[in-house]
Amino acid sequence: MIRRISSGGEFEDKIGYCRAVVAGGFVHVSGTVGSGDGVVAQCQSALKTIEAALEQAGCGFSDVVRVTYYLPDAAEFEPCWPILRDVFGANPPAATMLCCDLIDPKFRIEIEVTAVAPTAT
Repeated sequence: MIRRISSGGEFEDKIGYCRAVVAGGFVHVSGTVGSGDGVVAQCQSALKTIEAALEQAGCGFSDVVRVTYYLPDAAEFEPCWPILRDVFGANPPAATMLCCDLIDPKFRIEIEVTAVAPTAT
């Protein structure tokens, strides 16, 4: 069974994707950008959107097993580290950071996660 979760974000309809898909025992959350000025504010905002998608899927950050960070400027990643450490806490996922262009230059970070889906009872 596949379940799709939408957040109503502007790009979901324009591009044709959903915020998250629950399938095959996992929750796959699409790359998520945030709002605000600067990488720290955008990181926090993106994490809130991701958290809402995970909650709709019945899980949370402690269930995340993989995270990928995309930034146009690698030097902007370090200011996000304390936020990420706090979010993942005692349950750090496997992680990758890539330096690349994002869909719009105003975006400073995009975050994508995969979590273990809750088991049906």
